[in-house]
Amino acid sequence: MIINFTKMHGLGNDFMVIDAINQTPNLNVALIKQWADRRFGIGFDQLLLVERARSSQAEFLYRIYNADGSEVEQCGNGARCFARYVTEKGLTSSKVIPVETSSGLIKLNVLDDGLVEVDMGLPVFEPKALPFSATNIDTEYGLDVAGASLNIGAVSMGNPHAVLKVDDVDSAPVERLGPLIESHKRFPNRVNVGFMQVLDPAHIKLRVYERGAGETLACGTGACAAVVSGIQRGWLDAQVEVSLAGGKLIINWQGDGHPVLMTGSATTVFEGQIEQ
Repeated sequence: MIINFTKMHGLGNDFMVIDAINQTPNLNVALIKQWADRRFGIGFDQLLLVERARSSQAEFLYRIYNADGSEVEQCGNGARCFARYVTEKGLTSSKVIPVETSSGLIKLNVLDDGLVEVDMGLPVFEPKALPFSATNIDTEYGLDVAGASLNIGAVSMGNPHAVLKVDDVDSAPVERLGPLIESHKRFPNRVNVGFMQVLDPAHIKLRVYERGAGETLACGTGACAAVVSGIQRGWLDAQVEVSLAGGKLIINWQGDGHPVLMTGSATTVFEGQIEQ
């Protein structure tokens, strides 16, 4: 079977996008790993599937698979690419697109300047929802890692994030601490790990070690989580520019009861076909 796909990226966080409405890929972990391989396959951080919505409130179902074949709940950079994909392929004529994910409904707004604003919904702080082992909700938690005690924020943006403030993001021990925090026993389903440097209340630099993918050039949900955690901890304003290795995102959060809004680019790289 020949599968048509599109290669896209959001700030260098790259994706293989498949229309699973008009074709029926038969996926498994081994196949996803093969396609994700950057030497022997197509190469990507995540595989995105466009499927028919199950809910009457949504136009599409958005599914995400990491390069290791594991399915995850949410991907912000992927959501922007998803919006551009369904628009460019003529699958919708809507400018505001309600999309169903495994963690709930999100809204994608395709702007006139080519950018995409994503209503990422409400951040979740309840430890059981991440899941994270903690007795009560707090803005900061102590976490013992490799003999050191680290202070992290913990928040879900549809997927779990731990946020660690660092003095210099360029020299931060991402490769050493990222895997240790990702697989920490207090995060039974693993966690994405953000390393955040606060430049001023309206600007941060960020690196993210993503669950199941390693460090990526950009992570949309990670940017949202970092800003939310920074606002909670008294470091940031309501609107923040997030500088990542792949480019910048604008994150806006007006506080409790308000959704997190993420605005950024989404780019098509090439179209292709692959035999399944």
